[in-house]
Amino acid sequence: MKPPLLHRPAVVKIVAPLLLGVFLLLVWQVLCTAWKVPTYLVPKPTDILATLWTDGPGLLRALGVTLKITFLAFFVAVVLGVAAAFLFVQSKLIETSLFPYAILLQVTPVVAIAPLIIIWVKNPTAALVVCATLVALFPIISNTVLGLRSVNPGLLNLFRINGASRWQTLTRLRIPSALPCFFGGLRISSGLALIGAVVAEFVAGTGGTGAGLAYEILQAGFQINIPRLFAALLLISITGVLLFSLMAWLAKLSLAHWHESEMA
Repeated sequence: MKPPLLHRPAVVKIVAPLLLGVFLLLVWQVLCTAWKVPTYLVPKPTDILATLWTDGPGLLRALGVTLKITFLAFFVAVVLGVAAAFLFVQSKLIETSLFPYAILLQVTPVVAIAPLIIIWVKNPTAALVVCATLVALFPIISNTVLGLRSVNPGLLNLFRINGASRWQTLTRLRIPSALPCFFGGLRISSGLALIGAVVAEFVAGTGGTGAGLAYEILQAGFQINIPRLFAALLLISITGVLLFSLMAWLAKLSLAHWHESEMA
């Protein structure tokens, strides 16, 4: 007998956050209305929705620009991160020599180096992609290295006893063992790529038809158009949640039939 609909874990994962979100929005609406908070300080949710309806086409166009930077940066980060991780696990000396520089990229604020990148890279889109890639790269490297090194010692000894080559050990043992950690890195990196794209757009300050959501936020702030600013922030937040959900779905699709982390 199937459990009631609201008792199913898959339904609860969706319904519980939605109900909490609706409750918080109602509290927000009631408090702003009761205290007569000016729109230029904190707009009501209805003001934000109205702005999304009227300014939606322009904001969605800007979102498309930001998403292009995000996906390009995410793709480059995955390719470079996986290549670096494979290089690191080949030799402990290589990992010891190069990993501190990967950490250096992670801890260096992109806001500090973005102006230099924008000066050095003449193409604006390429410069933004480089900035966002630097933000999204480290989780891919660290999680993939962790996964490639987190191999069951018994299985590793079994491969060695049977004379498996380094390539066979990599493709048939290390890579499958690394997939859960790799997908964990994808979940983090996808959101960081979006953050990096927005921050890079803030620093670049590019306007016109090729402007992203960061420029729309800046313009709304200069014009004291706070509902439009909140609407742009809402689009960024929803996009981040959708990116995370997409990575979680890919992990489920790839691991659910064999790994315990995605079987529940």
